[in-house]
Amino acid sequence: MPVKVSHTIDLGPDLPNEIMDIARKQGEDPDRVCSDIQELRDMIFERGVCLPPRTDDDFLIRFLRARFFKLEHAYNLLCRYCEFRESNPELHVDVHPFLLTKLGEDDIVSVTPYRDQNGRRIMIYKFGNWRPSKIPVDDIFKASLILLEMGALEPQSQVMGGVGIFDLEGLSLQHIWNLSPSVAKKIISLMVTCMPVRTTAIHIINNNWAFDMAWQVFKPFLSDRMRKQIYIHGSDMDSLHQHIDKANLPMKYGGEMPEFPYTAWMENLAKNDKVMEEMKRLGYEFDPEEFSIFI
Repeated sequence: MPVKVSHTIDLGPDLPNEIMDIARKQGEDPDRVCSDIQELRDMIFERGVCLPPRTDDDFLIRFLRARFFKLEHAYNLLCRYCEFRESNPELHVDVHPFLLTKLGEDDIVSVTPYRDQNGRRIMIYKFGNWRPSKIPVDDIFKASLILLEMGALEPQSQVMGGVGIFDLEGLSLQHIWNLSPSVAKKIISLMVTCMPVRTTAIHIINNNWAFDMAWQVFKPFLSDRMRKQIYIHGSDMDSLHQHIDKANLPMKYGGEMPEFPYTAWMENLAKNDKVMEEMKRLGYEFDPEEFSIFI
């Protein structure tokens, strides 16, 4: 079966039958969803620990799905999400997504317009392409947060989660100098601990001697469970293919898919009023003149 390619964010709301079967196995009971959401909402108001930007059903179900409908775990995730936003307002307050297109132009971070064999989105970072003198590290965080927030809009991604590929080809000392412990902690927060979409695995490829230095910065923030989700492949693409089918990978990684320009995502986002409205509710700014070039 050919891999489906689409630059459209699928807002659902209905899950495909095969994904719904997986959701049930993860604890989602269609007969209890409404009451579970209400119970989570009651916990928010009764405990008063965190103040989320939204408490509507579509927003809260993301946290329930991310934690297999275990209410206490979903509530704790929501609190970490709120704490991350409060601690890092510069990453989402007065942020204009269409002004971050330079990260796409330099091919630093991208999301494939297709899913892997398990129905997961694939986010690819090419840190060797990053020029710190041109692009501040906070811009990478802003772009990552935007991509994760948009991914969390998709019901299928809420259930299946996503997978990350860190391509470290070209990583150098210049990059390592910008990876302070606070930066490392922020990356882990985004990819693992604070967002309502699960990163089920991180695959590190094309790592060189500089990675060994970066790894020492990251290790203190990784629990044993997190470390088990990280796979280090070096230049062995056959090792990567044991986790992600070749049919669902770019040719650069021994796969069968071509490279897709980031502008295709921007063009579709510029035409999708519903997605932009969802992002506005999280505080993002969209000025017509900024995205008119993509229409």
